[in-house]
Amino acid sequence: MKIGFIGTGVMGSRMVKRLLDQNYEVYVYTRSKEKARPLQEMGADYVGSIPELAKVCDLLCTCLSMPTDVVEVYCGPNGIVENARHGTICLDFTTVGADTSKSIFEIATKKGISYLDSPVSGGPEGVENGSLTIMVGGEKLVFEKVLPILKVIGGKVEFLGPAGSGSIAKLINQYLVAVHSLAASEAMVAGAAYGLDSEQLFNLLKVSYGDSKILRRHMDEYVLDRQFEPGGAIKYVHKDVRLANQLFEEAGMKEITGQLAQRAFQQAEENGLQDLDMSAVILPIENASDVVVKKINKDTL
Repeated sequence: MKIGFIGTGVMGSRMVKRLLDQNYEVYVYTRSKEKARPLQEMGADYVGSIPELAKVCDLLCTCLSMPTDVVEVYCGPNGIVENARHGTICLDFTTVGADTSKSIFEIATKKGISYLDSPVSGGPEGVENGSLTIMVGGEKLVFEKVLPILKVIGGKVEFLGPAGSGSIAKLINQYLVAVHSLAASEAMVAGAAYGLDSEQLFNLLKVSYGDSKILRRHMDEYVLDRQFEPGGAIKYVHKDVRLANQLFEEAGMKEITGQLAQRAFQQAEENGLQDLDMSAVILPIENASDVVVKKINKDTL
């Protein structure tokens, strides 16, 4: 099976590497051939356009930044739907709204192309060790055909139902990511404002009911060491929680904590933090309270 890949950023490039490591034949398209060079050195073949990629591959994977990118890559005049062969299967790993996934599924189906919304959770480290959670919506028979490939990058791969189901599950996950990020940030800033040792407070919280995977991730890997290189960038979590809030509101919920999280991530973006890790949402909160959540070098006290 020839696998095509569009979107070889932080996540996509790692997915390509895992597929190559399992001896799959992988073709990649990037706007810049130079960007594809490291993947070529690993064994991937570079293809110079989306139409060419679509025509040569049996399975097409996309891992893009924004819903608009997904729509353009699939439905644009030089996109996948117009150029892929009948019977091609598409896997979209991007986090988009359910309406986007359903729309692309319908357009692709009319052309004899199968489309699965397959967003992932677990970050770059999840790709590297093959432990991603993959949430899939679409046709089950198609899902079963590509399940061995999904298991190359995913430790937990679940088929959830019709087109859009994977995207709905991912947005619910991202809602919790955003809300937990804000709550963890506020809690740690409050502790620092009242003079508590941030590392000591964190060590207490992570063995108490206030513990969460986000609290541990943010404090252990980013905040306490004041290192905010992504990871998952602020701008993407802002996009995700905005889409999640729309989903929740459509379900009848009007006043939700996600609205506060959306405002916090929006403020972080407005402060120029959009390309930093999502844990950097704490920075404007620290500034407002005039404290810094960090490790204290007790040897200097």
